[in-house]
Amino acid sequence: MVKFGIAQPVKRVEDSRLLKGAGRYTDDVPANGALRLHVVRSPHAAAVIAGIDVSAARAMPGVVAVITAADLAAEGIGAIPCVIPLANQDGSPRANADWPVLARGVVRHVGEPVAFVVAETIQAARDAAEAVEVTYETKPSVTELSRAMDGDVPLVWDDVPRNLVFDWAVGDAQAADALFKQAAHVTRLRVVNNRIVVNSMEPRAARAEYDAATGRWTLTSGTQSVWMLKDILSQAVFKVAPDKFRVITPDVGGGFGMKFFVYPEHVMVCYAARKFGRAVKWIADRGEAFLSDTHGRDHVTEGELALDAAGKFLALRVRDIANMGAYLSNFAPLVPTVAGTKVLASVYGFKAVHAQVSGVLTHTVPVDAYRGAGRPESNYLVERLIDAAAREIGADRAELRRRNFVPSSAMPYRSALNEIYDSGDFHKVLDRALDVMDWKGFPARRARSAAEQKRRGIGMAYYLEATGGAPEERAEIRFTRDGFVDVFVGTQSTGQGHETAYVQLVGDRLGIDAERIRVRQGDSDAIPSGGGTGGARSLYSEGQAIALTTASIIEKGRKAAADMLEAAVTDIVFEAGAFKIVGTDRQVDIISLAGTLHDADGNALDTAEIAAIEKHTFPNGCHIAEVEVDPETGVVSVLRYLVCDDVGTIVNPMIVRGQVHGGVAQGLGQALLENTAYDPESGQLMSGSLMDYALPRADDVPDIEVEFVEIPCASNPLGVKGAGEAGAVGSPPALINAVIDALAEDGVRGIDMPATPERIWQAISSVRQAA
Repeated sequence: MVKFGIAQPVKRVEDSRLLKGAGRYTDDVPANGALRLHVVRSPHAAAVIAGIDVSAARAMPGVVAVITAADLAAEGIGAIPCVIPLANQDGSPRANADWPVLARGVVRHVGEPVAFVVAETIQAARDAAEAVEVTYETKPSVTELSRAMDGDVPLVWDDVPRNLVFDWAVGDAQAADALFKQAAHVTRLRVVNNRIVVNSMEPRAARAEYDAATGRWTLTSGTQSVWMLKDILSQAVFKVAPDKFRVITPDVGGGFGMKFFVYPEHVMVCYAARKFGRAVKWIADRGEAFLSDTHGRDHVTEGELALDAAGKFLALRVRDIANMGAYLSNFAPLVPTVAGTKVLASVYGFKAVHAQVSGVLTHTVPVDAYRGAGRPESNYLVERLIDAAAREIGADRAELRRRNFVPSSAMPYRSALNEIYDSGDFHKVLDRALDVMDWKGFPARRARSAAEQKRRGIGMAYYLEATGGAPEERAEIRFTRDGFVDVFVGTQSTGQGHETAYVQLVGDRLGIDAERIRVRQGDSDAIPSGGGTGGARSLYSEGQAIALTTASIIEKGRKAAADMLEAAVTDIVFEAGAFKIVGTDRQVDIISLAGTLHDADGNALDTAEIAAIEKHTFPNGCHIAEVEVDPETGVVSVLRYLVCDDVGTIVNPMIVRGQVHGGVAQGLGQALLENTAYDPESGQLMSGSLMDYALPRADDVPDIEVEFVEIPCASNPLGVKGAGEAGAVGSPPALINAVIDALAEDGVRGIDMPATPERIWQAISSVRQAA
């Protein structure tokens, strides 16, 4: 590590600890006599619970209790609420579908919790769960999103007609319609954004303790926001004051949005800890994760793009059907509506955009935010539409995009959906990507593949991201008696490298050696507030709070140094980690100064500041994929992959590249491999394990080239734009556009994700048979 590391590819400070096995995850918390909890889950997608007999299970050795919905109801335990209010097009509120901790007389998806066992050991809990006898009266189910609103399908909730939980719209419908009437050409496309099972490396886990003397819980769980859990569990579920909960998040092995939310198992361990006066622990296995973690994506979208005779984009119309699953998870309605539509206008100069979003209930696992949260879905539609339009009007794909870019001279620019882009040079980014990828040399490479009876394709996608999250963030810096600086942050690292980035920021501003800076996070007692991590907000939000905090420390330090050095405050300057008297060699470094300022209440330099996050950021960039397809087998090989990103000012290029690599790998998985399949008759999840669900492996992912074009963000003093989700936003359309380009000579004009060998082979065969 170096002392001043801004913009340098500094190795992550957390890696030494994590790679040597010194990480501390929820499962590493000492057992200390903790009881173990195991969940009894429904084997049916839709059924009435006619009865539950727990007598045999309760009598088994080691079993402390078997808890049912009736037990929870008797103690007033509430459901897990959706915290997003949403108005339908007619002004009425969305329907309710809050998530019960245990099924209340009806089960609505395979894997829904019906009861849970608390026992001395996990094996005793599992054995007892097998002995719980649940009598089900099965009912027809609906798992197919495209049919969920049909008049003849079963209702997931009896009081939600047509399974339509909300009907929302944004944009100017009249203006869009008028522009479509003027259009010289209209391109129409229906795309599927396939459902994703998140599969974080560390499964979800929770451990709760209850102090009867204080009436207070301590919940340890891998989360993306301890305050989210604290507030919902206290106020909505247990109906107690927030200070009755302390939530601790240790190291987290991947989150991707899925670990932001409150789950039934959080409630179960807290309930059991209070009831039985002992710590209670639950750890999901991989099979449970498939059936209980929130899933991602799952949209069917129809889009229309209107162009004038010169190939200029006039308007965009979108009708999106978004699967919510059986219950509304905490943020679920936000994802396809407010979050997703923010980027529908993308980097193009549309005159009008209108989108209508239908949120639909099905007998499936609830769906919520997954890396990108709505923005990948919107970008996928727009970039697929543009490629289709280019084919239809005979335009060059890159030139069509370039012709319609918002120019850098227009910044700040108000989009057709009223979003203000503060900065960006989309032409520059595109030109850099085309040059690095040797776009012009592609025909020769295609010819070489053709000589070997292979199909080579190249595809691009220019994406626009929109970061989001809480409207403020907090940072606190404390100087310790052992000569270190502790930085308390309101975000939560789940593998992104936050500790390194924050150390770089603090070290840069206070001139302190990185080895003396420690980042503290994930404890709702130690840190009174925080916005958590989601929406690629962490660096620019927490960074602004750190900037405010360090500035206040420097001002405090100038006054303290003036007293120590017997000088006027106006004569004190702060440079390279030391307070100096102007024009002399007299100085004191900040750590030495802090060492003289300790008292019983802490240190006089200790400071906390809250930054208002008034504006969010718009990362953008160009992805280009080059693929080769074997038409006889349908197998896709990704030969080369390039990302050219504008994520504003870069604090650590190595970390940003790592984030982009991870996002592209996840996007590649969605585009080519991952398929969440439900049986339409039984509602069973057929891809319920890693034997049936194809995550990308090392040999599926090419070397990912990453170039940066730094256009500093004008909406925050650091100039940074969020980078954590961008890789997953641009990769699916780039890859699918490349596959379609490869199959163009076979007459294939479209294919849905995932573009598996079977689907590609079938698409080629269908065209051949029709010819």
